[in-house]
Amino acid sequence: MRSFAPLRHLLAIAATVAACTAIVSNLDTTPTNDLPNPYRSVAPWGKLPEGRKWGALNAVAVDRDGRSLWVADRCGANPDVPPGESPFQYDSCAGSDWPPVHKLDSEGDIVKSFGAGLFVFPHKITQDRDGNIWVVDMRAMNARERAKYPDARPAGHTVVKFDPDGRVLLTIGTPGVAGDPPRALTEPCAVVVAPNGDIYIAEGHSGQQPKPPNTVARISRFAADGTFIRSYGRLGSGPGEFRTPHDMALDERGRLYVADRGNHRIQILDLGGNYLGEWKQYGRPSGVALAGGLVYVADSESNGVAPNPGWQRGIRVGDAASGRVLYRIPDPLELKGTSAAEGVAVDAIGNVYGGEVGPRQLVKHVWQRAN
Repeated sequence: MRSFAPLRHLLAIAATVAACTAIVSNLDTTPTNDLPNPYRSVAPWGKLPEGRKWGALNAVAVDRDGRSLWVADRCGANPDVPPGESPFQYDSCAGSDWPPVHKLDSEGDIVKSFGAGLFVFPHKITQDRDGNIWVVDMRAMNARERAKYPDARPAGHTVVKFDPDGRVLLTIGTPGVAGDPPRALTEPCAVVVAPNGDIYIAEGHSGQQPKPPNTVARISRFAADGTFIRSYGRLGSGPGEFRTPHDMALDERGRLYVADRGNHRIQILDLGGNYLGEWKQYGRPSGVALAGGLVYVADSESNGVAPNPGWQRGIRVGDAASGRVLYRIPDPLELKGTSAAEGVAVDAIGNVYGGEVGPRQLVKHVWQRAN
């Protein structure tokens, strides 16, 4: 059996250093492509019932047990996708009775599923310290979906909190309605929960477009009971501004790492929204995760969805203290459009999981280095 002791040692050192280090910005946009890849990829990974296929998915999170995985997909592959079109525009849960939230054991078998009829576009997922599951529903039904399913219940523009067995505990936002807190959200992208129970929701998926529509670009904070506290951020490229805050991760010092995708950076803030620094060495980030003093950043769009000259896609792994990039798990496809992981999660022994929208699959990257 392969030993993971060297990785654990590396993680322990990195975690100790990260806890004591201030953020230092890196604005160097030189591509970080030529890096070692100490992982073996298993694609696809995860077993669905007979006759089912993953839809586009980027919602992945490791359970508190360190081994199991939580995934939210978009209710299977939509057979109506025209040839050459991206599944991103078609895969959704509109009109579906398929439960999109799944818990998988360490072998990839689904052990429970829930959430049928509650979502249109599951986008990100996380688990809080009490074991509750939070799922972000980024948008409401579009015109094509409303015409096809006129009697569907309203959904979208919400964040839903479940207990581990799928009972709804809290819904933030008004299903199907875009707007401003306290009653509504607009295109929520990601959610994190602080140790004190406060909830931070990143909003504004459309801000990355070259000519953004009338959208938002903010992080909204709520108390544990769902009471709105405040929002901060606006559309732009300066400190504390965003162009699609696509994902977030929270470290043990209360620093928020934001995958500011349209600005091609990881932006680091404190929980009050104060700018601490930014990193440009991770490409165009769609997903971000922190584990054991390392930062994992998924780039699924460079030169596929948006220009980013010289950059290659994949998952970059770096030191969370200094930001130095150590490894890159390459995208084997480099598809036109989105490919490789958009969502990223890491288990207790350093295996990395990627949720892939374009290829419509869940992938496991197994740590291999043993020297």
